[in-house]
Amino acid sequence: MSTASHRTASHRTASPRAASSPDGTPTRITQGAPAGGGIGESTLRPDGTLKVTGEFAYSSDMWHEDMLWGQILRSTVAHAEIVSIDTAEALALPGVHAVMTYDDLPTEIRNYGLEIQDTPVLAHGKVRHHGEPVAIVAADHPETARRAAARIRVEYRELPVVTDEASATAPDAVLVHEDRDDHHIGHVPHPNILHRQPIVRGDAAAAAARADVIVRGEYTFGMQDQAFLGPESGLAVPEEDGGVHLYIATQWLHSDLRQIAPVLGLPEDKVRMTLAGVGGAFGGREDLSMQIHACLLALRTGRPVKIVYNRFESFFGHVHRHPARLSYEHGATRDGRLTHVKCRIVLDGGAYASASPAVVGNAASLGIGPYVVDDVDIEAVALYTNNPPCGAMRGFGAVQACFAYEAQMDKVAKELGLDPVEFRQLNAMEQGAVMPTGQIVDSPAPVAELLRRVKAMPLPPEREWESSEGADVRQLPGGLSNTTHGEGVVRGIGYAVGIKNVGFSEGFDDYSTARVRMEVVGGEPVATVHTAMAEVGQGGVTVHAQIARTELGVAQVTIHPANTEVGSAGSTSASRQTYVTGGAVKNSCERVREKVLEIGRRKFGSHHPAWATAELLLEGGKVVTDGGEVLADLVDVLGEEAVEVEEEWRHRPTEPFDLRTGQGFGHVQYSFAAHRAVVEVDTELGMVKVVELACAQDVGKALNPLSVLGQIQGGTVQGLGIAVMEEIVVDPRTAKVRNPSFTDYLIPTILDTPTIPVDVLELADDHAPYGLRGVGEAPTLSSTPAVLAAIRDATGLELNRTPVRPEHLTGTAPVTG
Repeated sequence: MSTASHRTASHRTASPRAASSPDGTPTRITQGAPAGGGIGESTLRPDGTLKVTGEFAYSSDMWHEDMLWGQILRSTVAHAEIVSIDTAEALALPGVHAVMTYDDLPTEIRNYGLEIQDTPVLAHGKVRHHGEPVAIVAADHPETARRAAARIRVEYRELPVVTDEASATAPDAVLVHEDRDDHHIGHVPHPNILHRQPIVRGDAAAAAARADVIVRGEYTFGMQDQAFLGPESGLAVPEEDGGVHLYIATQWLHSDLRQIAPVLGLPEDKVRMTLAGVGGAFGGREDLSMQIHACLLALRTGRPVKIVYNRFESFFGHVHRHPARLSYEHGATRDGRLTHVKCRIVLDGGAYASASPAVVGNAASLGIGPYVVDDVDIEAVALYTNNPPCGAMRGFGAVQACFAYEAQMDKVAKELGLDPVEFRQLNAMEQGAVMPTGQIVDSPAPVAELLRRVKAMPLPPEREWESSEGADVRQLPGGLSNTTHGEGVVRGIGYAVGIKNVGFSEGFDDYSTARVRMEVVGGEPVATVHTAMAEVGQGGVTVHAQIARTELGVAQVTIHPANTEVGSAGSTSASRQTYVTGGAVKNSCERVREKVLEIGRRKFGSHHPAWATAELLLEGGKVVTDGGEVLADLVDVLGEEAVEVEEEWRHRPTEPFDLRTGQGFGHVQYSFAAHRAVVEVDTELGMVKVVELACAQDVGKALNPLSVLGQIQGGTVQGLGIAVMEEIVVDPRTAKVRNPSFTDYLIPTILDTPTIPVDVLELADDHAPYGLRGVGEAPTLSSTPAVLAAIRDATGLELNRTPVRPEHLTGTAPVTG
């Protein structure tokens, strides 16, 4: 076994591995925190230094001494019948060990999916989108595998493409899925509509008659990519018992397992999964990519198989954020009170379902924003088309809606002659408000306060680029391209606020599992935390150690590698992991603490009456009373005994939205963030520089303030990206992706990232562990419309689409095109 890719660090303690384990797989991480390191402290991440120095082993770094390389052949057209597939030339290439097509799959279960199993493992009969997997290859070298895939001959007979609502719902529309039998088909008006969710409360039509002002708008939201830097990759190792061990970068190990095992024809206990190093996710790893393909090739060849996508493949290998068309009508009285909102949100789900039904539920239920409106009429739908499949991405349906409703709020404020922030504050929800779904918001909802705080932040100085020596072009739109020295540059300021749900919704059984063990190792008490949580960069491993230190009073905490040997932790998505898996870790730690105290009472109860009468805590490696009196060392209490607990933990249940009215207790928690954007626009060339993106957000309780800050700033930058540069461009005639590379799909770099001052509120949610509130997604919502509002302020243009391109600002292209 080669050791070239095996990387360690001094604070890592290696765990035993089977002889067949690949190099670069995760080891146990033991985190020491002599100065405390509990809840509320900015404990440093144990993987942080390794990542910034290039020593962290990502999934693409894994290696096995006798492994093969896998490659996927993808369709070159978006919609076509497969006439024939000829693999003879590929199989004849020296070094090729296997070529598989649909006909080579081992069972009759040949589709998979998060909710609806409509996605073929390999295309059969037809392809439904550009880049769909058609065949897979295993060879002894990655270049050989690529050459072999290129030698597979596929004959297509192209079919008409469905690319938008008009072509999807026309009376003679081509059906993307001819034989739908999923549970949504009974309540949609057309087979190319995947899911529909109306929300009706009050009487919007009657309320419109009372409005003094009615403002309507049509909005377009582009397709955004998650753009994680670590490409899809994994290593499948066949096991002696006929099973397979998959080392994979994913967001949800047990969901992957549930989809993989039936296709392989194996029971779940023979498909073992271990989380490999994940280089970002943002929703794009919630669906399967190469997992089944690697396992199929490993089982077919009897050799370990590694698959690593290049960037071009990655654009086709995962879902994206849904592009959307949104139609809104807002009414208001002359004194600034909203009377009603009507809206229709059309999400393009692409060729396969992925998470689209849940995205529809989010877009509908959060579709009017964090405002009090008694009369609403909302409809959200997702389409089946031949465009690229879309699914989970940070913000999950709420991002598209926020862009539109915040543009509307600015327009209504302007029509009424009101300050846009004060107009929002006048209509802002607070605790006790009723959502359009009829759900009462039963935790703090400081919308008006967030707006007040973000508006009160000092503005950055104007014309910072000016000096006695001339303009500093680095501070101007266009930067070092030297496009302007300040001529035609205008400043604009814009505000926005958003609402996002936390956790899985609509009756989903949202739980997590944590196994916690406490024992004496090397003369000191050590806690081991084992969950299946996917650490994708959010810092969950840090928070889990902080929880264990807080609850168990130990300095040393070992984080066990995430795998399927422990119960499910659910997905690392929906801003839920600190809430749900953190809640599970807290719960299991509390059970461990109870058992440790039982041992202490048994051993030392006769030595001091406080063992029986006082409330006892574990602090600093000791058992202490709530008054601080030390009763015993944990080392003496535990001795040779180890205490271990594995339990599931659930938040309070939610319920599905009514399919006709949309009423129901659909979400367990809400999060809120507000932004102020300051931009400078070169109105002659259409160049935009975002000078500052200030944010105020309520986080309930900051378990790790430094991590919270990073999440807010990271989410803010992703919102900036879709505002001014990020968009997957799909040819409307062919449904082919035009820009599958980081050359043509632009994401913000450090030079595009403005100053991001953050004001954090901590208003506890009594229903959540420690009062915390999910953090990661809310800032992605309001940063986008804030930037658009600032550009509108600078230019006076309406700008109803995102991203804004230079041609939209110079009048050389239709604004809504």
